[in-house]
Amino acid sequence: MGSTGEQGAEVQQRSYWRWSKQDFLPEESFQSWGNYKHALSQTHFRFMDRLISRSHDGNEICELRKQSENDMKRCLTWWDLTWFGFGAVIGAGIFVLTGQEAHKHAGPAIVLSYVASGVSAMLSVFCYTEFAIEIPVAGGSFAYLRIELGDFAAFITAGNILLESIVGGAAVARAWTSYFTTLLNREPNSLRIHTNLREGYNLLDPIAVAVLATATTIASISTRKTSVLNWIASAINTIVILFVIIAGFAHADASNLKPFLPFGSEGIFKAAAVVYFAYGGFDNIATMAEETKKPSRDIPIGLLGSMSMITIIYCLMALSLCVMQPYTDIDPNAAYSVAFQRVGMKWAKYLVALGALKGMTTVLLVGALGNARYTTHIARAHMIPPWFALVHPKTGTPINANLLIVLASALIALFSGLDILSALLSLSTLFVFMMMAVALLVRRYYVREITPRKNLLMLVIFLLIIIASSAGISAYWGLKPNGWVGYVITVPLWFLGTLGISVLLPQQRTPKTWGVPLVPWLPSLSIATNIFLMGSLGYQAFVRFGICTLVMLVYYFFFGLHATYDMAHQQHGPGPLKDNDEDTTGKAEP
Repeated sequence: MGSTGEQGAEVQQRSYWRWSKQDFLPEESFQSWGNYKHALSQTHFRFMDRLISRSHDGNEICELRKQSENDMKRCLTWWDLTWFGFGAVIGAGIFVLTGQEAHKHAGPAIVLSYVASGVSAMLSVFCYTEFAIEIPVAGGSFAYLRIELGDFAAFITAGNILLESIVGGAAVARAWTSYFTTLLNREPNSLRIHTNLREGYNLLDPIAVAVLATATTIASISTRKTSVLNWIASAINTIVILFVIIAGFAHADASNLKPFLPFGSEGIFKAAAVVYFAYGGFDNIATMAEETKKPSRDIPIGLLGSMSMITIIYCLMALSLCVMQPYTDIDPNAAYSVAFQRVGMKWAKYLVALGALKGMTTVLLVGALGNARYTTHIARAHMIPPWFALVHPKTGTPINANLLIVLASALIALFSGLDILSALLSLSTLFVFMMMAVALLVRRYYVREITPRKNLLMLVIFLLIIIASSAGISAYWGLKPNGWVGYVITVPLWFLGTLGISVLLPQQRTPKTWGVPLVPWLPSLSIATNIFLMGSLGYQAFVRFGICTLVMLVYYFFFGLHATYDMAHQQHGPGPLKDNDEDTTGKAEP
């Protein structure tokens, strides 16, 4: 593909593989030590500028893409996106988490846990779908939040996205090694190198590194070829899953479903908070909007279609496990393998391991695509060096961004255990999803220079009420799961906050092609469910989240803030940025 914008032959002739300081630190603040000291002295002023400044649709869709010098290739259809949805979401989680949570927390009601978490995931999918259609760029949630909530909120989101990308890839790669050893009928750690390092970091995993490198190489060569490979692997995985469901029901005993609620409603939601992460990965599909031929048609079909089918598949898989044996007999570590063994199908454990292995392979493939596109757009905004924004002229893929993610993931995967990695992921994912729902409400009810200041103030107040009441619901559930007094206060507050937006504030923007239904109720419910699930993760998750956020802020105030400030003022001229919305001159029309 040709270069975007009017950049001239000089840009076209530049080598993709270049390493000069200007490619990494082109901003004025980093041209000399004197400039950098001057930039640091203006940190407060620059921070306030970035805090209130927001991007707009046209800037994200057109202007920032010039930073990549070459376009990504528009080669994807709804068929590709649907299979990308399967590939991104259906990994080892369904095989591991179902037995674990059915045995410990939910019993046969694990089916309802998957329904609850599926509904919560679908609420987030609705938000992503509307944004991806309206703003079809590679940045996904980062670009959407940069437009609606501003640069600083987008940076915090960017940090969590990169954390998810790096740590998530490492966790899946480590799990890949474990399932590969199962397929070979060996001990889980038999292919890892034992060392004298600290516990949790003492089992080196070179296979995980090799798997990450292979997936990234494939994703870097061609998006289209990666799509073909993904749907073939996903189709094989789907056949395995159908076998598990059919074979499970063939050996069903309805008496195993009694008692259906051995741990009560509390167990359902405890399990839902855990199995929710079997639905993770769908946000990668939104990052491929820039490479989709017809985003307004293909994205809704790909995202909503795949997630609807995945929810049904998960519920059927959970039910098939519970009808094969009593929940007390379910093995929390190898649920399906042991269940099939007890009904005389010992060989099926290898099929389950193969299915999980295929699932993790596609998760890594789609993750390599999606994570690189997130990284590319973050680099386009100069929150990380713009060298990572470059798109290769021949492959049409962001190879540099792929290198950043795979090198960091491989280093972590080589040393770190799965328990350490998984603890870092959960809160970041839910935080981003919650921010997306907030951004959607802002998009619908606030348009710069059009919405009256009084309405903006009311919107902020109602959003704070929704967020605070949702946090109250989550906290009360954690403190008194069987109580009810707290809900008498928090639930009506959430309802009144949402009702206030619905009744007192007119929508300022109408989606052009497809929009989330029942606004503001569904986005508000998404905020509540994500915060509720965040509260189910325990204090250690919040401590790790706080430490990671602190590291992100140090980076931001010493680098990201000044790079993005220079980038913005290079585009818009000196002086404070003017908040305008070039693509909106009133209430947006459908």
